[in-house]
Amino acid sequence: MDSIREQWLILISTPIYFIIIGIELVLSHVSHRKAYTIKGSLANLYLMLLNSGIDLAFRLVYLAILQYFFLHAVMQWQNAFAYWLILLLAEDFLYYWLHRFDHEIRFFWAIHVTHHSSEQLNFSVGFRSSVFQPLYRFIYFIPLAWLGFKPLDIVFMYSATQIWGIFVHTEMINKMGWLEYVLITPSHHRVHHASNAKYLDKNMGMFLVLWDKLFGTFQPELSAGEYQSIKYGLTKNVEQPNAINIVFHEWKQMWKDVFQKGITFQQRWSYLLGPPGWSHDGSRLTSQEMRALEDTEKPAVEDIYSEPKPLPV
Repeated sequence: MDSIREQWLILISTPIYFIIIGIELVLSHVSHRKAYTIKGSLANLYLMLLNSGIDLAFRLVYLAILQYFFLHAVMQWQNAFAYWLILLLAEDFLYYWLHRFDHEIRFFWAIHVTHHSSEQLNFSVGFRSSVFQPLYRFIYFIPLAWLGFKPLDIVFMYSATQIWGIFVHTEMINKMGWLEYVLITPSHHRVHHASNAKYLDKNMGMFLVLWDKLFGTFQPELSAGEYQSIKYGLTKNVEQPNAINIVFHEWKQMWKDVFQKGITFQQRWSYLLGPPGWSHDGSRLTSQEMRALEDTEKPAVEDIYSEPKPLPV
């Protein structure tokens, strides 16, 4: 039954994806917005296929691990409504922390950076996956299995909320009224994909905006009169985004940083598990340091982005 539910989800959502991407393509062409490029779209497809292949190859392993904890669950759910509601809230809460740690720990940022490497934002960017995330994502959801949620239901709920997570990758939808206070909307997610200092590492949620507001990572999209226009991509974009570099460019830089000469063991560790952009000599800046620099140099704010540093979004 659970596998049938997931198959129906895929069957229903797939044609919707094609329809909304087609509509966005037409509208962006008519309005001369150039939201899509052939190269960017092919990169999105390539990264999605890599991610999906790893997920399918590893699925039996992570389902078996989740099943082990489910068999040792400390709770049993009798009320179906409460079961699905709590699963939605708990899965979204745990995803928030998964996503936040992907941004705040460089080792995981090296995996997640592929999703942020697009310099456009459109519906197809929602498929621009963090290639190796399926190898560890399930660890965050182990508490759900331990609390009595079936592994396939956990996978189903993640897939269902991810559908919404794909739909928010667009510039075509402006503010959404009262939904801005409840859900992660396209406006919120445009902020998340921006490389402007004020917007770095903000709006981490997949479905609900609640977690960002609770834990201090919420940032609304500001108007042109309030702040700079959004610039998508990384603070230093991939110079040669070929099939290898687009996946491994941050791993290569991290390797160089960790094994450079003349630094301490603690500094090597910080290059691996510290925040992206951390450097022992101040040659690079973290997102917090970039925001602080922007605040102290308001008149020269545009100059900060003319020579972007290799930092995370």
